[in-house]
Amino acid sequence: MKRNNIILIVVIGVMLGVVFNSFNNGKTDEAYIKELTEHRRKKNIDFQTGDDSPFVNDFSKFTGLKYYAPDLKFKVRAKFIDIEDKKIRTLPTSDNLHKQYLEYGYVEFEIDGEMYRLLILEVVGDDFEGSLFLAFGDGTSAIDTYGAGRYLEVEHDGSLFLTLDFNYAYNPYCAYSDEFSCPFPPKENLLTVAIEAGEKNFE
Repeated sequence: MKRNNIILIVVIGVMLGVVFNSFNNGKTDEAYIKELTEHRRKKNIDFQTGDDSPFVNDFSKFTGLKYYAPDLKFKVRAKFIDIEDKKIRTLPTSDNLHKQYLEYGYVEFEIDGEMYRLLILEVVGDDFEGSLFLAFGDGTSAIDTYGAGRYLEVEHDGSLFLTLDFNYAYNPYCAYSDEFSCPFPPKENLLTVAIEAGEKNFE
C-alpha cells in the first residue's frame, strides 16, 4: 500500500506540473519572470528614447518606471461572457472630455477565493480600432498605483476562457503628463481587491 501511495503522489505531482505549465503557456516560473523583466526593460528604453514616449518633449524628466515584483497569483484564468446586445459606452476622460468604446464582453476570475467580474472594451474610431483592453481601479489606486486606474491589454481568440496577466498592467499616459487624455474605468471595473502587480505610481 505504501508503495502504491508513493506512486499515486508522484503521478498527481506530475499532472499538476503539466497543468500549471500549460496554463502558463508552457513557461517555467524562471522563464516567465525573465520574459516579464525584459518587457519592462524595453519599455524603459522606449520611454527614454522613443518618438511616441510621453516624455518626448523632455526626456530628462523620465526617471524610470516602478513595478511590483512578478507574482503569478495575478496571472489568472478568466471565463469569458459574451454580450449579445453590445452597446457603445461613453467614458469620461482625464481632461474632462468623453471617449466612446464598444462593449466586448465580461470576464470572471478568482483571486484568493473571491470572484471578480470586469468589462472588456473594444476600441473604435481611431488607429487602434478593434483592440481590446481593460481599464480598472483597485485597492492600490491612489496609494501605490495611479489614482485614476490602470490599463491591461487583452487578447481573445473567441474561446470560453482567456488569460488576464495583471503583471503587465500599466499606467495611461496621463499618469505622466496632463497633455494626454485618458478614459477613466467604467464603474463595474472598480475592484475592492488590491492588485499588487504591474506598474506603480510614477514619481
